[in-house]
Amino acid sequence: MKIAVIGATGLVGREMLTVLEEFGFADHTIIAAASPRSAGTILPFAGRELTVVSVDEAIAQRPDYAIFSAGAAASRQYAPLFAAQGTTVIDNSSAWRKDPEVPLVVPEINIGAVRPSDRIIANPNCSTIQMVLALSPLQREYGIRRIVVATYQSITGTGLNAIRQLEAEERGEWNVESAYPHPIHRNLFPHGGDFLPDGYTTEEQKLIDETRKIFADPAIEVSPTVVRVPVVGGHSEAVNVELRRDYDLAEVRHLLEQTPGVVVQDDPAANLYPMPITAHHRNEVFVGRLRRDPSQPNSLNLWVVADNIRKGAATNAIQIMQQLLQLRVKS
Repeated sequence: MKIAVIGATGLVGREMLTVLEEFGFADHTIIAAASPRSAGTILPFAGRELTVVSVDEAIAQRPDYAIFSAGAAASRQYAPLFAAQGTTVIDNSSAWRKDPEVPLVVPEINIGAVRPSDRIIANPNCSTIQMVLALSPLQREYGIRRIVVATYQSITGTGLNAIRQLEAEERGEWNVESAYPHPIHRNLFPHGGDFLPDGYTTEEQKLIDETRKIFADPAIEVSPTVVRVPVVGGHSEAVNVELRRDYDLAEVRHLLEQTPGVVVQDDPAANLYPMPITAHHRNEVFVGRLRRDPSQPNSLNLWVVADNIRKGAATNAIQIMQQLLQLRVKS
């Protein structure tokens, strides 16, 4: 099998190569592709070296799967070209997420949304993935009426330039090219993406639109606030969810413990709760601080953490491919 990684030299693209190796794809033909200026770059993979090629060269090799992390513009340009020759594209950008004809997939929740004819599949936004995976058993068991979420998002979600900015500021260097409009060292700001006319940001709007699409429930109300914090390990979210019927907290904990891809860390007496520093380089979504909301009926508070470069991007995309392969073997 041939697998192309488009955007292989970027932060997520490099992580995709790591996850491919960890998930047992090292013996397949891996095509690392990126922009023309990155062509010829050497990337390590599974004890060997990959030479980065242009996207056009990757198309010419006719891969079975093309996993994109190259930005929305590149995805709009190149994903249809791969799809037209029968390649299955799994795209990590925002280019196709709102397209009603393109499935938006968290494989533990809705891999069944992918039809045999689909050649472009969208990977959700990182903050959406971890939230909906944690809430998925509650949606199935009780139904969700409303979600209020505040995110504490790692700088890695912005990319390498943000990491360089933080590291420079930590060294006391302030006159560097900045990824953000403000310093991020010892600071945070309620700004992710671009501001929209209604005062929300594009990152916040993704949480609204993508949650409804993944759960196939346009009636779910979502009220998000996105905050960028000087953290490298992953995204954290304070989630308040109002369910359609009452719940038993012990049952909620049991449901979460039985959910594939979710790890419950909820022992406040032992100071056990999810943190980015312990979620870093992990593929699971971690949930803790489970407690009833005393101010509103049928409502629950929880704290959700995941590595946004792993489960929020690279891992989720490769898990989609992995499950599609399993389904096609069965059929």
